[in-house]
Amino acid sequence: MKTDQTFFSFDHLVGKSQLFRDLIEKIKVVAQYEVAVLIEGESGTGKELVARAIHYNSPRKDKEFVVINCSAFSDSLLESELFGYVKGSFTGAMAEKMGLFEVADQGTFFLDEIGDMSPALQVKILRVLQENTFFKVGGTKAVRVNVRIVAATNRNLRQMVQQGKFREDLFYRINVVNLAIPPLRERKEDIDVLTEHILENIAKKNREEKKILSSEAIQILKRHDWPGNVRELENELEKATIFSGDKKIINEVSLSPEFLYQIQTKKRESLEGGEGTVSLKEMKKKAVEQVEREVIRKGLEKTNWNKSACAKFLQISRVDLIRKIARYKIERT
Repeated sequence: MKTDQTFFSFDHLVGKSQLFRDLIEKIKVVAQYEVAVLIEGESGTGKELVARAIHYNSPRKDKEFVVINCSAFSDSLLESELFGYVKGSFTGAMAEKMGLFEVADQGTFFLDEIGDMSPALQVKILRVLQENTFFKVGGTKAVRVNVRIVAATNRNLRQMVQQGKFREDLFYRINVVNLAIPPLRERKEDIDVLTEHILENIAKKNREEKKILSSEAIQILKRHDWPGNVRELENELEKATIFSGDKKIINEVSLSPEFLYQIQTKKRESLEGGEGTVSLKEMKKKAVEQVEREVIRKGLEKTNWNKSACAKFLQISRVDLIRKIARYKIERT
């Protein structure tokens, strides 16, 4: 997937912990050198943001920055996206198509989730890295490019090499410099500045006044281990913004019931060795129903009780919306 050239600064990478500051310093250094970079980190840690920071602070910043998620395509589709194809190379190839390697020529190509790429395609990627040439699907003429590769994965490529699932020669080609992004649970001191940054972005997106998180709510956020990392934090703050309604301050009761349930479960298990699960499940069910009722009512009010518009706003089917309105006995007042 091609992305537009836009200004990118390190302000997009937010944090104050020592782990985070060390990462920023490494990015600043590696951005200046024409070497392949492998970014490792769990899902939701911001691997693409790091790749963008490398490109837009490098000598190639005025050229294309191209992104593709290798796990989002089948082998045949991924090959066509990467290398393009010639007219008539397969049924439906009515015209020649430029591949993303050509689009990224003189720029940076970000291969996200490269660990999900098949061995057959790994060989073809290796050829591009070794010889700077490739063949389009169905083509016989070599295409020459000059592309900087930045790859990313949430998998253990070293282990995959040992298991024979990832080519060792390709691993060493893409892993000239390794950048490991620490998960959010290892840098919880960054939650304060991250929440400020995220709430500011939410306000800009919704064209509303920026909301503030109460100190109690922040402390609750810091109790969580965030398996979904920054992306999970963004989702939780999006929901908290909605549930807080017209209030400027987001307090702990505005946090989603699913999130509070996880915090309560963790606290209960630490105190009672995991007992009381049944009552907590019932508590979660009731809390979810209460929130769902409120969200549907707010959605109906926002759309002037137009069920079709409300269903679209809430991203559910109209049938599901009508069923839930009846179930919760929601009436217009």
